[in-house]
Amino acid sequence: MTTPPTPQQPQAQPQQPQAPHTQAPQPQQAYAGAVAAPQGPPATAPAAPPAPAAPAPPSAWQQAMSNAYTSPIPVKRTNLGHALTSEWTKIKSVRSTVWTLSIFLILVIGIGLLAVANTQSDDYQDVPFTVPAFFGLMLGQICLITLGVLVTSSEYGTGMIRTTFTASPQRHRVLAAKILIFFTVAFVASAGSILLVGLMASGAHSGPEAGDIPWGGTVFKGALYVSLLGVLALAVGSMLRHSAGAITTMLGVVLVPAILPGFLGIWDSTQKLGEKMADYNAINSLAKIFQIDDFDSATGTSQLVLLIVLTAAAVVGAFALLEKRDV
Repeated sequence: MTTPPTPQQPQAQPQQPQAPHTQAPQPQQAYAGAVAAPQGPPATAPAAPPAPAAPAPPSAWQQAMSNAYTSPIPVKRTNLGHALTSEWTKIKSVRSTVWTLSIFLILVIGIGLLAVANTQSDDYQDVPFTVPAFFGLMLGQICLITLGVLVTSSEYGTGMIRTTFTASPQRHRVLAAKILIFFTVAFVASAGSILLVGLMASGAHSGPEAGDIPWGGTVFKGALYVSLLGVLALAVGSMLRHSAGAITTMLGVVLVPAILPGFLGIWDSTQKLGEKMADYNAINSLAKIFQIDDFDSATGTSQLVLLIVLTAAAVVGAFALLEKRDV
């Protein structure tokens, strides 16, 4: 008896390992607002705008400027008054002013009083009482000429003119202040000394024997003449910028016209020139102002006008050169 065949169990097939499911990489979105595919990773939120940068800390220079000292003194615009104050401080604080003015006063007053002591009342019949001051002015004018030169040239010699022009860049203002201060000092000193000599002479010799010639005009004209000589020297000193050269030039202006007429008179062709130089030199001009015997018909007005013109021309030249040249 045959046994029926038993059904064979199906043989289990070995399972092949399956590769893990991987998603293909998605292309980068073209723009920020695109919607991601369902099977992709979740879309990221758009980045926030960058915060504004913090201000940079102040530099060391800015900190120094913020902490700089502020003066409590109010700032004012400079004017001629400040220049006058500066020049007055200079002229009264230097030794040259003290020495030259002291010698000037000693010469004018000392020689004048010496002449008053050795004259009589009848000596003043035809001349004013200020004539004794004339003898001192003949030498004293050299002192004012020297001081006028030193007012400008000394600053160029020491180099202090650079500091002056730095403090006051308006050069014309500086020169104008020097001229005004010097002229005031010279005029007060010369007028005061002439007036003092005149008062001493009138007090010592007034009477019926002395004349009654007015002498107030000689005080003003004499002081004006020697003061203008000093201003002329100041302008020459500003143009030459050298003390010795300017003083030598001014001595030639004063002394040469007083010496040459004696030599020019030997020829007829130069005689008129010599006479003009004799009439307008500094010594004879002062003699006419003080009405000395040989010049009793003249008052020295034309000589004074000529000196005013020469001084004005020199001052204009000094202003012109001051603006054109460097220091």
